Amino acid sequence: MRRLIASALLSIAITLPAGLRAAEDQVSSFTLDNGMDVVAIEDHRAPVVVHMVWYRAGAADEMPGVSGVAHFLEHLLFKGTETMEPGEFSATVARNGGSDNAFTSYDYTAYFQRVAADRLDLMMQMESDRMVNLQLGEDDIKTERDVIIEERNQRVENNPGALMREQKNAAQYMNHPYGVPIIGWQSEMEKLGLQDALEYYETYYAPNNAILIVAGDVTPEEVRTLAQTHYGKLPANPDLPQRARPQEPRQMAERRLVFEDPRVAQPYVTRSYLAPERDSGAQEKAAALTLLAEVLGGGSTSVLAEALQFDTQQAVNTAVYYSGTSLDDTTFNLVVVPAPGVTLQQAEDAMDDVLTGFLETGIDSDQLDRIKMQLRASMTYERDDVNRMANRYGRALTQGLTIEDVQAWPDIVQAVTPDQIMAAARDVLDRDNAVTGWLTAPEVTQ
Repeated sequence: MRRLIASALLSIAITLPAGLRAAEDQVSSFTLDNGMDVVAIEDHRAPVVVHMVWYRAGAADEMPGVSGVAHFLEHLLFKGTETMEPGEFSATVARNGGSDNAFTSYDYTAYFQRVAADRLDLMMQMESDRMVNLQLGEDDIKTERDVIIEERNQRVENNPGALMREQKNAAQYMNHPYGVPIIGWQSEMEKLGLQDALEYYETYYAPNNAILIVAGDVTPEEVRTLAQTHYGKLPANPDLPQRARPQEPRQMAERRLVFEDPRVAQPYVTRSYLAPERDSGAQEKAAALTLLAEVLGGGSTSVLAEALQFDTQQAVNTAVYYSGTSLDDTTFNLVVVPAPGVTLQQAEDAMDDVLTGFLETGIDSDQLDRIKMQLRASMTYERDDVNRMANRYGRALTQGLTIEDVQAWPDIVQAVTPDQIMAAARDVLDRDNAVTGWLTAPEVTQ
């Protein structure tokens, strides 16, 4: 049955265009005199636009001792400015039939609105205002600090898996700030103050550190005119620091941790390996790792699922994931959830046996062809969603890639050979670069 499903997926994928580049994204870009990069992505099928401002600054750009300040500032940007009352920004978007939000990652902070195309002028007016005119007081700090602490309580402190991931990331990155949680360490979050937020804001929230992306029912000329009107008048930050971060030293020993929590209902084994990111003009290794993740753990026909879930029934779930869109070294991750009666040690040993066998036998060419077709389909369907298209370019451009890199990516993935995938596997699956974790409930003693 699994092979029938895979064959059906292959048949569907074959009906898609033979080359994604044949339907090239309608992307235009330019830079304002103050250094702000602007990208327009045309899609005239519906009279809507997504307006996004991405800052090349995230949690990994924070100063030591103020972890969480990037995410904290994201919340504070919905307070007032010189011309808008607190909460007025989102209320105005909603009143005009749109939606808005924001998100923070290690390498970027982004703010977006989805509105009717004829409201784009208003969105640029308001977003450019809060780029430079944010007004904050001590009451804002206290209220919003309580909000982010409660967010941490709900998302992390109440989730054993999230707590373990924090510990595992801290062990994985011995020197790089990726080892500090985006939301922040609670002990430091509780001390975040007005000056911490303003220093981050005044340093990084400037047009020469931002990318404006507009996707949807617009023309490049419209975007250029509005961008120059609203953003072009803003002053650049002449003291914008270079994006220099502490890098990882050579890792020479596997790290291991056992995280016990009585709330754990389903134990599992996880392992992360330090892995290279997508680099501009040199994306081939990241493409090979993207395919490797799919081969090993991308669904019911993957190597781990076939071996552990179906053949030996030692696991109830397996997964492998890799995200190469990262400014600095990222991770390649595996998860195995053991079946009832299988210990975590047995599950880990079984996982390692499968990996050893895979490195010896290599890739099934039919499986690789199916995976490539499925990825081609996924990338093609993504083009129908202006939100996803804006995100695709925003994430890439804030993490060191170019528009040309984004557009070349589908063809690079399709051109990856089995030998390249196996070379990437042998290079990355090195236990000296790995952190292995067990999540489990404490043993009950009588």
